[in-house]
Amino acid sequence: MDLFNSSHSEKNILSVSQLNRKAKQLLETHLPLIWVSGELSNLAQPGSGHWYFSLKDENAQVRCAMFRNANARVRWQPQSGQQVLVRARVSLYEGRGDYQLIVEHMDAAGAGQLQQAYEDLKQKLEAEGLFDQSAKQALPLFPRHIGLITSATGAAIHDILSVLQRRYPIAPVTVLAVAVQGDSAAPEIIAAIDNAQHFGKCDVLIIARGGGSLEDLWAFNNERLARAIAACTIPVVSAVGHEVDFTICDYVADLRAPTPSASAELITPDLPEWQQTLDLWQQQLVQRQHARIQQKQQQLRFLKKRLRHPKESLQLQQQRLAIVRQRLAHSIRNQLHSLSQALEKTQQKLWRQHPQQRLQALQETLLSLRHRANTALTHQLERKQQAIAAKAQLLNAVSPLAVLARGFSITSDQTGKPISELADVHRDSTLSTRLLDGTIKSKVTDVIAH
Repeated sequence: MDLFNSSHSEKNILSVSQLNRKAKQLLETHLPLIWVSGELSNLAQPGSGHWYFSLKDENAQVRCAMFRNANARVRWQPQSGQQVLVRARVSLYEGRGDYQLIVEHMDAAGAGQLQQAYEDLKQKLEAEGLFDQSAKQALPLFPRHIGLITSATGAAIHDILSVLQRRYPIAPVTVLAVAVQGDSAAPEIIAAIDNAQHFGKCDVLIIARGGGSLEDLWAFNNERLARAIAACTIPVVSAVGHEVDFTICDYVADLRAPTPSASAELITPDLPEWQQTLDLWQQQLVQRQHARIQQKQQQLRFLKKRLRHPKESLQLQQQRLAIVRQRLAHSIRNQLHSLSQALEKTQQKLWRQHPQQRLQALQETLLSLRHRANTALTHQLERKQQAIAAKAQLLNAVSPLAVLARGFSITSDQTGKPISELADVHRDSTLSTRLLDGTIKSKVTDVIAH
């Protein structure tokens, strides 16, 4: 039992919830947005607004969910049994452990081929540099003439003209009516762009149309139209579809507007707002001019006060000249006095440096040093003599002569070795006894120990 518990404790055991959560994270982080085609099945649209369905083919199926904020952009009513193309991300429903797709976009059957054609053309034109920001033209700040290429009967034209009338009514608008859907749309739009360039008055063009499906907007994915927009000498604003719709026309245009009405706002200044700004600038200009005039008037009054009669100015200059002369004379006197003092100091320094003065000083120094040396030698000699006398007294105290003078004698054998013990003496030995005033020679006849 202990072995069973220890083997399980070494493993990383997951709960079912943890397993599903890890699987969900792996799916969502390692798989990008993908396109999937299939047949709609078991479509459910509950009151929450979300759609739940399956996509299937002849061999398999997968559960799908399309939430309310995503399916609100679908402009047609899907039904079970329809072939659709969806853009989705792979996920997992943790509660059941079911693998599923979270759908963000849905198109009807046939959109898959169109989407592929769209992607191919987009990559081709992007590789050629038609989308580069460096190739984009700047829009005029205050357009003088606006060209509008759109359908004469659609909602886009009314939205744009309404905004232009409200914001910038001073610019004339030329409407170039074209088809915005179908096979004739792209050629008509290209012709309208050419006409606008030949017209020569428009300094900005808007190409506009309302929203629709991929098939409805397909004319704006035309390669010839894209190249015509790129070659246009007039700045072009693309306002095709709603905010979520992107066409080739949007990428190649100089500016993309999310909606037709937004295009009118992007190309024009807000005239009432500019009027307020101009009024403010006018007030500031008037205030600055008034302040400038007051400043100049004050300067004029000041200059008038400083203005004098020529005779008065001449007298003033003469007074200034007299003062300058006095200052100059005073400065010259001070400078001469300073130079005289410097010359005297220099002469004194030279006299102090005369050889005779130096020789006399050196002789005095030599006499002083000689006197100091003699004194030092005398003192040193006295100290040496005193030291020698002290050492002589010390030597005399320990001298054998001093011992002899006190009545003692020193006896030594024939070799001169002092005899201090009886054992050093033998019978018939010859001894020498040193006294203070002489030496006694003797011969030992007997040795007696005490």
